Amino acid sequence: MTPRRSARSAAAVLALALALTACGTNDPGGSSHSDGADTGAPGHVHGVGVLDGTLYVATHDGLYSPGPEGRPVLVGERRDDFMGFTVTPRGTFLASGHPAPGGDGPADLGLIESTDRGVTWTPRSLEGEVDFHALDTAADATVYGYDATHGRLRVSRDKAAWRDGAALRALDIAVAPPGAPGAGPAGAVLATTEQGVVRSTDGGRSFGAPLSDRVVAHVSWAAPDALFGTAPEGTLLRSADGGVSWTRVSRLPGGPPQALTAVDAHRVLVATRDGVYESADGGRTFARRMAVAPAP
Repeated sequence: MTPRRSARSAAAVLALALALTACGTNDPGGSSHSDGADTGAPGHVHGVGVLDGTLYVATHDGLYSPGPEGRPVLVGERRDDFMGFTVTPRGTFLASGHPAPGGDGPADLGLIESTDRGVTWTPRSLEGEVDFHALDTAADATVYGYDATHGRLRVSRDKAAWRDGAALRALDIAVAPPGAPGAGPAGAVLATTEQGVVRSTDGGRSFGAPLSDRVVAHVSWAAPDALFGTAPEGTLLRSADGGVSWTRVSRLPGGPPQALTAVDAHRVLVATRDGVYESADGGRTFARRMAVAPAP
């Protein structure tokens, strides 16, 4: 490894370590909430998703969609701290995190679900026990969640009973689509760690060694040959072999990444320091869809 590449790798590891530390902060008292209400834009983003063409952005200050001129509009009335968020193939929303300051419920939301596009939410399981910082679903509707409270992967087929998976320190996870390279009979799950992207082929029970020395912050597996990732320093990456090798696609607008969702091999959504951006050409170019309050 050349000195320049070594320096870049060290910087990427440091950036991811800082992100892991920040996201691991459990402060239901409210200090994790931004001043987005004062600036007219929500704060830090932890998840993005699309349903029927509408963009949904999960933040420290609630769930939002872009209104006229990209102004954020609160969905429903809850201003919970959504740490984990995903839109399932069946059109339901799954989330986790902490209740808004002043709420009467437990500090950890566990798994909550919305069947009306985020207007209302119903507790499904692990309320008061778990804070999922990353959520994803398989083609058979199995739910995978990274439990940041206990530092392990958890798996559920019915959103009620959960099986403990491997213990690890991760920022994001991605479930392989059918036919993806490197997936065994049980499919594949990727997790981003400070050492690199690791893969499980036994339903999350164990993870192997890093697939490469490339440090990746967020991952989203849109198609078998279209695994997208964000580098901590602010570039979009793509892998055609399940994370073994990566190709740089573009520099992300707006600074370091906060969340990533690839709808398909062409449509990519990414949240950065100052907004949520969308690409229709596989990440080569982006247009801002919604503003967010720049993080300090």
